Amino acid sequence: MLVDSPPEPNAETASAPPKRQAIRAAGLLVSVAVLVLIALASIAIGAKGLSLSQVWHGLFDDSGTYGDVVVSERLSRTVLGLLVGAGLGLAGAVLQALTRNPLADPGLLGINAGASAAVVTAITYFGVTSLSGYVWFAFGGAAMVGVLVYVLGGSRGATPVRLALAGTALSAALYGYLQAVMIMDQAALGKMRFWTVGSLSSATDRTIEQVLPFLAIGTVLALALARPLNAMAMGDDTARALGAHLGRTRALSMAAATLLCGAATAACGPIVFVGLMVPHVVRSFTGPDLRWILPYATVLSPVLLLGADVIGRMVARPAELQVGIVTAILGGPVFIFLVRRRRTAQL
Repeated sequence: MLVDSPPEPNAETASAPPKRQAIRAAGLLVSVAVLVLIALASIAIGAKGLSLSQVWHGLFDDSGTYGDVVVSERLSRTVLGLLVGAGLGLAGAVLQALTRNPLADPGLLGINAGASAAVVTAITYFGVTSLSGYVWFAFGGAAMVGVLVYVLGGSRGATPVRLALAGTALSAALYGYLQAVMIMDQAALGKMRFWTVGSLSSATDRTIEQVLPFLAIGTVLALALARPLNAMAMGDDTARALGAHLGRTRALSMAAATLLCGAATAACGPIVFVGLMVPHVVRSFTGPDLRWILPYATVLSPVLLLGADVIGRMVARPAELQVGIVTAILGGPVFIFLVRRRRTAQL
């Protein structure tokens, strides 16, 4: 077994009333329906105006101009948005559970910083100029930082506080390195500027093929960790009494978050707030049970990401506002609201 399957940490998560379980299941089905509608809107709406009949024609007859726009651009962009959104949401939910911090996000453990530093290194010192080249450097950087955070955090003796401190320290050092290289190399600055914003506009079938295996493995691993992470939410001593293997669960959680966030960042650049907002909002109506938080985050995070991407295409026609900018604009006020609400609840 890769992960432990201890008993649930409390009566509420172990034996929720059937009515509440049914409501959660119905809500998840509604969320899936919303995701389908947003995905269709992402295919139908773009910077270039097309009628619904033209979109339909482009989907099923990709030999003409409409096919180039709908299939080659919008369909690949939508599929990548689905995958990246799900990855960021799951990574955020796992890291919030791992660090026991409901306001944690994938950037907390330095994964975004590792990917960004690797890309600027690839551009400056190895002459990499293509997105397909960025992907492997970005994922490698994210993976290396994930391992370093786990080691510096104490490996098998890691605690949520140690992991967060190690990630914060590495992030500060890596972002300092990134800024220094970009200031000294104007060419790198120009090439990095677009990638660091966070964008789905460069999506291709090749990019999807490259990141799909990592996202798939990370998704399966994250969903399998729901039960042991539920136990760890009760505290280390209680989790041990329930049979959870703390070192193994933390190591696998770090691996899942690194796979998910590393692949997503490699494909689109660092996109903020998705991994923070969605799991936090989901928790407000599902409760603390990760068996529900993780599936909901998997479905609703792409809703946010694709919705922001559609907004970015509409507000700046015929140009586009990149999805990373839109999520930052939307996420800033929401983050302030969440922090204020949390502070009020503690008073």
